[in-house]
Amino acid sequence: MVDAGRDEISGMVLDAWDRFIEQVEGVDLDRRSRLPGWRAHEICVHLGQWEDHQALRDLITSARTGGSGEPPDPDAVNARVIAAHRDASREEVLAALRRNRDATARYLAEEPPALDTAPAVSVVGRIPLLSVVLGQGYELAVHWLDLVSCGAEPPPADVLQAGLAALTDVTGALAADTGISGRVTLVTPDGGWGFTSDGDGWQVRRVAAGVIDGPAVEGAADLLLDAASGRVNPVPAVARRKLKVHDVGGLLQLAPIVQKVPGIPGGPVLQLATRTMGGAGSVLGRFFGRG
Repeated sequence: MVDAGRDEISGMVLDAWDRFIEQVEGVDLDRRSRLPGWRAHEICVHLGQWEDHQALRDLITSARTGGSGEPPDPDAVNARVIAAHRDASREEVLAALRRNRDATARYLAEEPPALDTAPAVSVVGRIPLLSVVLGQGYELAVHWLDLVSCGAEPPPADVLQAGLAALTDVTGALAADTGISGRVTLVTPDGGWGFTSDGDGWQVRRVAAGVIDGPAVEGAADLLLDAASGRVNPVPAVARRKLKVHDVGGLLQLAPIVQKVPGIPGGPVLQLATRTMGGAGSVLGRFFGRG
C-alpha cells in the first residue's frame, strides 16, 4: 500500500480512529463484549496510548534502527497494559484512545517518507512501518465489531474496507518475506482487496464488486474480518455458503505463511484452504493479541 501514498493511508486510518472513538463515547465501558473476559473497557484500554505503553513510538524506533530484535508477545503485552490500567476512568480511557490516534496523525504528517518502507518489528514479524500503521485499520474494524455486543452501532462499509485493506497488505508483506509467489483476493459485495507477491515484493490492488480472478475468499466484509481474526470458525460459514472459497489450490500456496507466523491476521482464512482440502489444521489468527 505504500504506492497508494500517505494521503490515502491517512484517510483510511484516521477516519477509522475518529469514528471508532465517536462510537466508544456512547458505549458503557463496563459492558461485557463477545471476547471472553473482556469488557469494552479492556478493549479500549489496550488500544490506547499510555505512559507505559506507546506501541507506535516503539515501532518508529524499531524502523529507525533497522528492525532488529524479536517480535513482542501480544498476549503478554495486553495482559500487562490491561492490569496496569484496569481502574482507569472513562475519561482516562478516552484520552488514551485520542493520544494513540494523534500519535498516528503526527507520524503520517511529520515523519520522513523513507520510514514508510523501513522494516519494523511488529507482533507478526518484520514488515514495513507503513503496513503496521495501516494495520491499525484492521484492529479498529475488528474491535468495533467486538463492541457491537456492548451497544455500538455496526461499523460502516468504509471502515470495514480499511480493515480488509490492512489485512491484505500485511498478508502480502509476509508472503513476500517468505518468498512465496502467489496472489489472493478478499471479495465482498462492496468490492475488495487483493495482493500479488513474489520474492521481490508484493503489490496490493483494489478490486471492484463481483470481480473474482484467481484464488479468493468471498463473503460479507464483517464476516471476512471475523473469520480472519478468529472470532468465528470459517468452516461452518463455508458449509452454509456465507463464505465461498475460489481456487483452493492457489490459496494453499500461501499456507507456509501460517507455519512461519502462526499468529498472523488472516491465519484462519489460510487454514480454511487446508481444511477444504481435507487437512487437519487449526483455527488461528490474531493481530496485536485479541485484535
